[in-house]
Amino acid sequence: LKMFWFYLPVYLLMEVWLCHSIKVPTISSQQSFKTDLFNFYHSLILADGKETTIHLLKDIPKRYYFVLEEGRALAPFSITVTPCDVPIEWSILEHKASASFLGKTTQGDHDTQEVSKSQKAPSMVSTIFNYKGNSVETYMGMSSHSALYMLEFLSTERDTHITVYLTTDTTSGHLYPELPMDPRIDVIGIGHTTVTLTWKHSPSVLQHRENIQYCLLVNEKHNYKSLCAAETAIRSSGMKLPLALALSLSPYLLEPQQVMILSNSELSIINKASSGEVRQICMGTKNTYTVPNLSPSTQYYFDVFVINLLTNASAAYTGTFARTLEEPEPKVAELKDEKVIQVVLDGKKKKSYSLQYQAIHKKIQFIFQMCHGQVQVHITKNGKTVASENISGLRYFSLKGKLLDTYLVQLRSTEKSNSSVKVQVSSHLHKPLFPLLPESLKIKSFSKLRTCNSVTIAWLGTQEESKYCVYKKRMEDDQVWMELQSADRCSGPESRPKSEKVLCKYFYDINLQRAVTTETIKGLDAGTLYLFDVYLFGPSGIPVSYHSKVVKTRKKC
Repeated sequence: LKMFWFYLPVYLLMEVWLCHSIKVPTISSQQSFKTDLFNFYHSLILADGKETTIHLLKDIPKRYYFVLEEGRALAPFSITVTPCDVPIEWSILEHKASASFLGKTTQGDHDTQEVSKSQKAPSMVSTIFNYKGNSVETYMGMSSHSALYMLEFLSTERDTHITVYLTTDTTSGHLYPELPMDPRIDVIGIGHTTVTLTWKHSPSVLQHRENIQYCLLVNEKHNYKSLCAAETAIRSSGMKLPLALALSLSPYLLEPQQVMILSNSELSIINKASSGEVRQICMGTKNTYTVPNLSPSTQYYFDVFVINLLTNASAAYTGTFARTLEEPEPKVAELKDEKVIQVVLDGKKKKSYSLQYQAIHKKIQFIFQMCHGQVQVHITKNGKTVASENISGLRYFSLKGKLLDTYLVQLRSTEKSNSSVKVQVSSHLHKPLFPLLPESLKIKSFSKLRTCNSVTIAWLGTQEESKYCVYKKRMEDDQVWMELQSADRCSGPESRPKSEKVLCKYFYDINLQRAVTTETIKGLDAGTLYLFDVYLFGPSGIPVSYHSKVVKTRKKC
């Protein structure tokens, strides 16, 4: 009720001002009056001393207004507007009226009508501030009790939201932390995977250290002019924010050195930074920080925000950017003709491994046998790419060139875990290292032929007579996944106990459609899991492993 009587003069003042703006009571002017009155009553009172979030629809202006409390003749005020996405337009309109006119408008409807007839120009309207853009802007001015201020906001690009902070109390501190006179971020060190930053302390840190914290945002797209804009960008990427983090990245939920990562549209907080679109690192009141785990030869954008932990209000330093140094050339190992090299690649560090070979014949062949995981193979000849592929099994690359051509092979793991691969180069194409391979290396089992103590498996052969050896291993239910993940596809029967050997056999068929063999393995236990492996041996004696097959015997027969 008190608020009603406080703002009643404002409503009456606005009504009278609108009435006196109508010179001729035509139909069009009456419609204009109704429109203005509708817009006024659908604008809102802007709270004093509180940050207000305002949602804007495209091309639809939104209006807010404020007046001073009664009894304050002249006082300073400030308005801070923070766009959270696209540029917006906003302005401040001042409606001034004479003191005598203001007094008469509060005496009732009859007096108001008398004033409207006798006064030709009771108020003046002027635009005292106008801005268009997406930067955080603050207007400071002096307000009197005889003026009404209207703020108008407009977004012409798309629906968006902003925050507005109005205060008429400039003596009891600030909602927003203060920035130093020089708010720039300085880059003082650049490495292959690190960038070191420093910035001048906020005066707020020196005054209220326990309530202030610095947070750093790192991304590969662009700088953000406010923490609000950064939150909007993360949200628009499709990330699902937990309820506790909605509307804010909530830096006070993070411990120092913790990192907030956006990866695959999911949010997680970890202790060490990893790749992601946006990282938020909160480091307390330290004003120097080295950002770790960056990618070489990549441009990053850095923004520092000083945040009041009590109010969650923030102020942005002037963002900067830096490009990490190029990755140093990896050490190159020499490949020799017919010699096999086994390479283990670190999936976490994503480092490449390089092999170099100088041709002693015009025609050569590279052979890659995956032992574990999957790798990316990139082959260049005299600096030009001749082959690039991800491999997960056995792969040949037959190439033709000139004597003394220089080939460079680069290997990189495509998985997070370690990968292992055997590499060989040969100029003796008539003496293949590996056997001729069938169309598929899969082992098939026949469910209908399973019994309590036997299973029947089948696999494809080739047109070349070769030796095939079958091995079996008894498994527990909880061992299967780990066994398949850790299997070394490069190891042969020599790594297996003799007790696991089932049989060895030779076969081939000139007709590939009939190059299929089956085998029934007997003497098994009922209701038990078994892992079956088939090894194919070629002329050189080096085996190639078929894909392991897990089969369970019937529990009841």
